[in-house]
Amino acid sequence: MANYIYTYKGEIARSGIGLGSALAIAISWSANKSILWAILHGIFSWFYVVYYALFS
Repeated sequence: MANYIYTYKGEIARSGIGLGSALAIAISWSANKSILWAILHGIFSWFYVVYYALFS
């Protein structure tokens, strides 16, 4: 049972990181229309999403 819970939490963490990157890339592309900025913001993922939400 404990092994199952650990595996399940790992799946959630991996999904969250992917979602943050995808969201950051979409927001960046919409705002800047630059693939280089989109890649950079995708690397920063949730940090950029929060920044955009607070300062845009």
